[in-house]
Amino acid sequence: MRSFHNLILAALMAAGCCSCAGVAADDAELQRKPEMKTKPIPVILDTDIGDDIDDTWALAMMLKSPELDVKMVVSDTGDTVYRAKIIAKMLEVAGRTDAQVGVGIPFETRTRRPQGEWVEKYDLASYPGKVHQDGVGAMIDLIMKSPQPVTLICIGPVPNIGEALEREPGIAKNARFVGMHGSVYKGYNGAAQISKECNVVNHTPACQKAFTAPWDVKITPLDTCGLVVLKGEKYQTVRRCEDPVVKALMENYRIWLKNNKLPDNMFEEKSSVLFDTVAVYLSFCEDLCVMKDLGIRVTDDGYTVVDEKAKKVRVATDWKDMGGFEDLLVKRLTGKK
Repeated sequence: MRSFHNLILAALMAAGCCSCAGVAADDAELQRKPEMKTKPIPVILDTDIGDDIDDTWALAMMLKSPELDVKMVVSDTGDTVYRAKIIAKMLEVAGRTDAQVGVGIPFETRTRRPQGEWVEKYDLASYPGKVHQDGVGAMIDLIMKSPQPVTLICIGPVPNIGEALEREPGIAKNARFVGMHGSVYKGYNGAAQISKECNVVNHTPACQKAFTAPWDVKITPLDTCGLVVLKGEKYQTVRRCEDPVVKALMENYRIWLKNNKLPDNMFEEKSSVLFDTVAVYLSFCEDLCVMKDLGIRVTDDGYTVVDEKAKKVRVATDWKDMGGFEDLLVKRLTGKK
């Protein structure tokens, strides 16, 4: 989740204008060739889908990445039932009702639901797969019972993750954390001054728990994810695509733009800033980014600062080839180069 203010700034900016982790050392070949077939990585997506549209792009990318075995998608923060409806409907469109849906901890009933029209008539109880009203408990069970380590892809504030660690600290022994969090050297829109990034500042204590838990942590901060916008032929290839998942994504994008009162021409020309897609990429590859192992401390007021005494976090601090990432995203979504 980005705050509404920063969400609009990022969208207006758009209008105007691998070493593979985790898995084991024997995945070195995949690090060089992310398209190569290999045993998929079991993943759980924790998302505040339904605020900024980039979560919907990230979910679509994840569902179309053969490196990833999507086990569960859990809604996080705010109106988690509204968010779970978007998740469930997207999974149905994708033919992936084998993936479980978890309803995360509700914090408040949000009055803004910018993708609400898309799920206005959707009944969560109609989802053909499993829906867990205690999404945190279901997440814990899945991690603890998994024969392989599970990758948590976290693309919103993380109260679910904080609660999961509180209930069962042992999940850290069989999971790793990949997130869209923080601002290390650059802020929103590439600013030289770092920002209080919304996924961190909106639930800071939970983020502190996640960053200090005894598991591997990898993040894309604003330094990298805050720069990704599809435009030109790359965007048009996605916009024209007839794939059902991409069509659903574009339906949501049009609704989201309208309800945020953003410029009418954005849908025809460009995406918004696609922060969360980079976290999906880092869950299986990191070749296109400059990666650094840095001590990162989450301050009580929501900054992510470099501190050599803090737990080491693997950070995508810059791009080696952002255009290459955009090409990969388009190819994953559409099947076209």
